[in-house]
This record gives sequence, C-alpha cells and structure tokens, in this order.
Amino acid sequence: MESRGRLVPEPPSATRTEFQRDRDRIIHSGAFRKLRNKTQVFIENEGDYYRTRLTHSLEVAQIARSAARALGLNEDLTETIALAHDLGHTCFGHAGEAALAEAMKPYGGFNHNEQTFRILTQLEHRYIQFDGLNLTWETLEGIVKHNGPLLDKIPASVAAFNDRYDLELHSFAGPEAQLAALADDIAYNTHDIDDGYRAGFFDFADIQDLPLFGPVLAEVRQQYPLAPMDRVVHEVVRQVIGRMVTDLIDTTRAVLDSLRPQFAADIRHANEAVVRISPAMQDNIKPLREFLTTRMYRHSRVNRACVKAERIVKDIFACLMDKPGCLPEDWQATLQGCEGNATFKARVVADYIAGMTDRFAIQEHRRLFSTETLV
Repeated sequence: MESRGRLVPEPPSATRTEFQRDRDRIIHSGAFRKLRNKTQVFIENEGDYYRTRLTHSLEVAQIARSAARALGLNEDLTETIALAHDLGHTCFGHAGEAALAEAMKPYGGFNHNEQTFRILTQLEHRYIQFDGLNLTWETLEGIVKHNGPLLDKIPASVAAFNDRYDLELHSFAGPEAQLAALADDIAYNTHDIDDGYRAGFFDFADIQDLPLFGPVLAEVRQQYPLAPMDRVVHEVVRQVIGRMVTDLIDTTRAVLDSLRPQFAADIRHANEAVVRISPAMQDNIKPLREFLTTRMYRHSRVNRACVKAERIVKDIFACLMDKPGCLPEDWQATLQGCEGNATFKARVVADYIAGMTDRFAIQEHRRLFSTETLV
C-alpha cells in the first residue's frame, strides 16, 4: 500500500515503510510517553494494576493489528492509528476533559480528538524541519475521521490544516481507521469489566446476567470448576475479546464480499462504514455499556475522584488565564505578541493542561495554591 505522502516531503526510508515510520514517530513522541500516567477510568495513583491510557492504547493496537492481518488490511497503518487515537486525552480521563471543555466554552471549546490532531500536527516539537510529526496523509486522515466523516462543526485546527492538505473530511476514513475505532470499543468494553471486578464494583453474580460475559463465564466455570477466581476473570475476558473480534472479522468480510471494492476510494465513498460488527453483537454490547455506566463509571469512588479532578483542572485553568506569568517560561514564550488575544491565550493554557499527567496536575495544583511552600 503506497502513501499519498506527507505535508512536508521527506526522502523515503531505506529500511521502513512510510506507515512504520509514522508508528515509530508516535511511539517516540512525548505525548505517547505521558499516556503512562493518564487515567483510563481509575486515577493513575489508585493502583498499579488498573489500565492507563497507555496500556489501553497498546491493547487497542494489539486487537486492531491482529484483525487487520485476518482481513488483509495494512497492519502498520492500522497499528499506527490505534496507538495514536488517544494522545489528546487530558489528565484524569473524561472528568478532566469535561472540566477543560467547560472552561474552554467561551474560547472555541475542547475535545480530545481535536487535541490529538493538534499534537500530531503542531504541538510535538521534535524535528528541525517542521512542527508536529509530519505524518502521512493516510495516518492523519484515519485519526481525524476514525469515528466517521466530519460533515459539520469541523474543529478550527482541523479546518485550518485541511486548507493546506486536503484530508477529504466529508468521506469515511479508510478501512484501517474504521478497524482501529472498533478495536477501541472492544478493548474498553472488555478490560473495564476486568478492572471493575478487581476494584470490587461488582462480582460474578452480577456478571452472569450480562450477554456475552454471562454465557462465557458459565462455560469457563463448568470446564474449570476449581480454577482460582482471578484466573477465571482473565479467561472470561480473553474469550469475550476473541468472540467480539471473530464477529467483527466475519461481518466485515461479508460486507466486503458484497461491496467488492476495487480501490480504497470505493470504501471511503461507501454509504456507511464497511468495517462492522453484526447487529446481534451490537445488541449484546448495549446492555454491557449500560451495566458499566451504572456500576462502574458512576460508582461513588469514581464520582469522588472526578469531583476532585474537575476542581484541579478548573482551578489551574482559571489561575493561568488570570496570571499567565505562572506558566513555564517556554509556554510563556508562545504568548509573546498575542497578550491581548484571550482566545489564543486560552488555547495555550488548554494545551498546557491537556498535556499534564495525573500526577503532574496534582503537583501543579499544589504548587499554585498550597501555602506550605512558595516555590
């Protein structure tokens, strides 16, 4: 699979494909490293076992790459999009994003998908020749459209970049991006059951009534009646992932056999996404999401952590908007000549906060507001 190229032309690598180079640039980026200490559901310092944004991204990439091989898609491109899809998430997971989005309402808003794009095209400063990572057209297109075409309310940074390098925002992304998006769903719907069980939010008696998980649990316990419960959980999650992936592969193959695309454009301009799960699997996933929302995402422990997280983010944002001189010096430098532009200042502050890990945000809040120290 050949690439359409990069915004800034570069000579080809002698040893790697263009999509391997994209993947490697993402892995070596500062934003990717910081995912290690960013919340998935549980605040990062609650325990070493629970998933973080980094481990989640790795699990998504593994699922996506395996399915790509079975479907004959480009594995490197699929893996690249999967690894990059969550780079724009803030500290403290969805609570941090909600707080930052509320603070940014007067200044154009905030969402993690646009922030991912900003990181990849502007905010990473590793290369002398360009800002961002100068990724291929296919990778950028896949990341910006992995949830579907952008038909209206196109984020400002995406629209500005698209004027320079047309990503065909009105069409579907290629099949690799569509696959990465479904791999994301499969990963969090299964590993959140694992994390929630180990956190004590629910037990086997609750899981046995869920579609997918209930039947698999019954089979595993019948086959291995003396197995320790922690191993039973792993086995159930493993088998559920396998069934979801098999359903995705079988359903997508049937769609492709019907569509018979000759070119990538046939997939991009189809009436709907071609990488899919079956209606039956969709029916199984809906009650699973409802269960996780009720029993995990809205659990009192999670809610209390979210309240604290939102306060931290809003406090830091308000302080730095009022006193931008408290920003680190390299961030202050980006404001030179634009001091009177409140929207520009807010975007710089949002970029700074969005890049924080959970731990750094807690420390920064303490440095800004604690009276125990003046440094």
